[in-house]
Amino acid sequence: ADSIYHEKQRLELCAIHAVNNIFQEKVFSKEGADEICKRLAPDVRVNPHRSLLGMGNYDVNVIMAALQSRSFAAVWWDKRRSLELLALDRIQGFILNIPSNVMLGFVSLPIRRKHWIAVRQVQGFYYNLDSKLKSPALIGGEEDLRKFLKNQVSQEPCEMLLVVHSDVEEDGSWLNQQGQYKNRLYKTFLPLLILNSFNIQRKWSHVCLGPYCSTHSRWS
Repeated sequence: ADSIYHEKQRLELCAIHAVNNIFQEKVFSKEGADEICKRLAPDVRVNPHRSLLGMGNYDVNVIMAALQSRSFAAVWWDKRRSLELLALDRIQGFILNIPSNVMLGFVSLPIRRKHWIAVRQVQGFYYNLDSKLKSPALIGGEEDLRKFLKNQVSQEPCEMLLVVHSDVEEDGSWLNQQGQYKNRLYKTFLPLLILNSFNIQRKWSHVCLGPYCSTHSRWS
């Protein structure tokens, strides 16, 4: 683990640490993240993409912009899918947004906030590169990784991003062949399912799409 690049937690910069740990080098800085925040919201007094105090706490939009600057992309993982559908050899790493206890020095407070962590393969094994850990935590091989990720995403609230090259995002090859087939079916039949749901629910004041509903919130 000594040869693994692992940034430790500083201020509220876990998003920066997660991106750098994915790339295994320092490619992203607080100054760069703040510049992205300004580009995302140029005409506001209080930037919605970072902490009010300017200590970090960057949201998912900043991470996505940082990855795009390196010709990579963040693919949101639908937790209803089986992790067996992942084409792990096409994925650079994983960035998870998980609840984490707030630390005051060496004391863990009974307060939980959102925290970004990185997971990736190094020298044939997968590691948890959480910046709050003293050192990289060995996960193991592919099956160990799937078990780890399943445990993480099963806990609410938790979201997961797949870090892939832009070409992989475009052709959908972050899914294996079975996953790509199911994805094509989903895209083909989803409009029909939505239309059918609308016809059934049209007497109500809203349209319920059942498991196809999604809510979008600020991750930080």
